Amino acid sequence: MPTTQAERRARSRSALLESAARGLSRQGYANLMLEQVAREAGYTRGALYHQFADKEDLALAVLRWADETWQREVGEVAADQDDPVAALLAMARGHAVLCRRDIARVAMALRVEFSGREHPIATELERVQAGLVTRLARLINAGRRQGSIPPGPPAKAVALALNGALEGAVIALAGQEPYDEVLAVRAVAGVLGIDLV
Repeated sequence: MPTTQAERRARSRSALLESAARGLSRQGYANLMLEQVAREAGYTRGALYHQFADKEDLALAVLRWADETWQREVGEVAADQDDPVAALLAMARGHAVLCRRDIARVAMALRVEFSGREHPIATELERVQAGLVTRLARLINAGRRQGSIPPGPPAKAVALALNGALEGAVIALAGQEPYDEVLAVRAVAGVLGIDLV
């Protein structure tokens, strides 16, 4: 069955975004070579420029795509949990599994390069981070109200620490299945101050 131009464009865009995400995760923004991104995706540099204006446009699109992928593959699974602690632990497991694809470290890699700078990439990183921190803080507060998460520092501070611990654990344990998932859950439980059964 022949594919439409829109389907081909969507397929090439998806391949280019995933290739760029891997490149950004591994090498960061400054070292990302657009020719290599296109080649690894199976396309030409011209095809890449047909979809994205420049490296900044590509990086911004990757951040949005990575956030949408995380929301779909991790966030929705966590949202299906009735208990706040179960949701937070599901996020930890899901994030570890997603990071196995070598695309989920994009935000951390870019954060290192753009932290404290006035730049569109820094602004997009802050938007994504703020959304995640708000979601985590809501779950932490809900767990505290139910008594499943002990009182402690402000929920926003705990959310930031939880995110940092989770990112650090899965990056340090990249490629070490199933320990990445197991230890991601333990890192989250430790930040929350809860015991795992």
